[in-house]
Amino acid sequence: MRAGPGGTWYDDAAGPIVRPYAMTRGRTRPVQDLDVVALILSVQDAVPVGTGFEPEHTYILESARRPISIAELAAHLDLPLGVVRVLIDDLVGAGCVVVRPAPTTAELQSRRLLEAVIDGLRAI
Repeated sequence: MRAGPGGTWYDDAAGPIVRPYAMTRGRTRPVQDLDVVALILSVQDAVPVGTGFEPEHTYILESARRPISIAELAAHLDLPLGVVRVLIDDLVGAGCVVVRPAPTTAELQSRRLLEAVIDGLRAI
């Protein structure tokens, strides 16, 4: 391990290791079970003042103005899923976002959608 720019600690193989730990305040698990395909939706425009939220909380809130999955947020933030789950849990606790289960396969299937897929395959 070595100190990088700005005093951030790096593990040569893993990259920055202190920042994710610090942004979750040492927590490794959210209070509630959050599925990686669950959809997150903002119900507030900004994080409450004085909550000690990180810039990543604000990014999540802005990104979730339209439903977005936890996995997508983790990819956009380039953070581990566990860290993003904890950050989302913070926002849920503050009443900033709501979590919706991902639609099931049965909910996604419709005759019109299946016909469109078949038409697209035939066109190939």
